[in-house]
Amino acid sequence: MGKDNTDTRTIEKAPDRLKVLQRIDEYERNGWWSQDVEDDPPTIPLTPDKVDYLNKKPINKILSKIITHKAEKFIDSLIASKKLIIKDVRGIENFTSLANKGTVITCNHFNAFDNFAIHHVVLPYLHKEHRELYKVIREGNFTNFPGLYGLFFRHCHTLPLSSNYSTMKKFMEAMDVLLRRGEKVLVYAEQGMWWNYRKPRPLTSGAFSFAVTSNVPVLPMFITMEDSDLIGDDGFPIQEYTLHILKPIFPDPAKSRKENINFMKEKNYQMWKETYESFYGIPLEYLKKEDS
Repeated sequence: MGKDNTDTRTIEKAPDRLKVLQRIDEYERNGWWSQDVEDDPPTIPLTPDKVDYLNKKPINKILSKIITHKAEKFIDSLIASKKLIIKDVRGIENFTSLANKGTVITCNHFNAFDNFAIHHVVLPYLHKEHRELYKVIREGNFTNFPGLYGLFFRHCHTLPLSSNYSTMKKFMEAMDVLLRRGEKVLVYAEQGMWWNYRKPRPLTSGAFSFAVTSNVPVLPMFITMEDSDLIGDDGFPIQEYTLHILKPIFPDPAKSRKENINFMKEKNYQMWKETYESFYGIPLEYLKKEDS
């Protein structure tokens, strides 16, 4: 008989995760969909001189190569130790159909590792094109995140947002350059990360604005989760991920800019909703204030 991999450890649930789950419940009831629930480090404003979006400086090209390689090894170690479990990938043909085409990728955001899961799945295909996966991140993650993750945030082909107008102008210009030259850019259209939250959230317009500006498709991805038999250090079951890569959504030349943004955003949400309901076998319903 095979070895039983069930994790029988009894680990107390981490207080910070319990607090986040309570906050998610409150935010869902109030419809605060894009707000952060994590206690992240304070944001230090990002000024234009502190970021090189297109890695034009030789030192940044070198650092990106070194740190990205280190990140790939780190992801491999997470998978080997079963701290990151990718159970299945569905619809990879939807990704490969956009080879060498600029694309905005959207995905639900529920864990720091969801980025790693996408990275691990698509990178072999991108490397055939001699490309990398670009990621839009929050300002504070770039300017003030400590340790190894801080290095990843600063040097793994990331595109930090900023509260500084001049920096955001530089960001928008870089985004257009990347998409028009055929790069893939991951944008979390829900914005804030809601830890282990399984439902799709209403989307913000930014990702779709980028796509319409550069006349490129949006490729919706949605990750579903199942409890594994393993318990993480936080006392909760480690999740098994299924990555659903859905059909791309293209801008409609007959529509105005505003119409296209709204159309693509609504289509993306509906595709996520259908995937959620099909996979979990339940209708998508949100908590309401009166339910409390």
